[in-house]
Amino acid sequence: MAKSPRRAVITDASGLPDKPYFKIGEAARLCGVKPYVLRYWETEFKSVKPQKTRSQQRLYRKRDVELLLKIRHLLYDKRFTIEGARSRLRELGHDEGPVPVPKPAASDVSPETLRKIKQGLADLIRICAD
Repeated sequence: MAKSPRRAVITDASGLPDKPYFKIGEAARLCGVKPYVLRYWETEFKSVKPQKTRSQQRLYRKRDVELLLKIRHLLYDKRFTIEGARSRLRELGHDEGPVPVPKPAASDVSPETLRKIKQGLADLIRICAD
């Protein structure tokens, strides 16, 4: 049985395949991590912003994959923390401000309702203690 010939992958100077976009599985394989790691890095590093198709499939550009490789190197090889890697990327000229923390939702519960809940819980604790 003859083996089917494998297609040669043409790469550029950086060693990445010579194509404009990479799906998340391809980018993950090139970086040596699982796809969920790339999705997590998107939440931690502002510079990681893949384009998305209409069906919300992530498409990473070559420069995105190069940035992911830098992040992987900082986290896995140099043993930086996430914050340390952010700082280092900032030094290298990437837009890495602090990750915004979502504000808690405004409460629509009145102070009177909260007082009644607190009293009810205190009564429940007293009943259970008896």
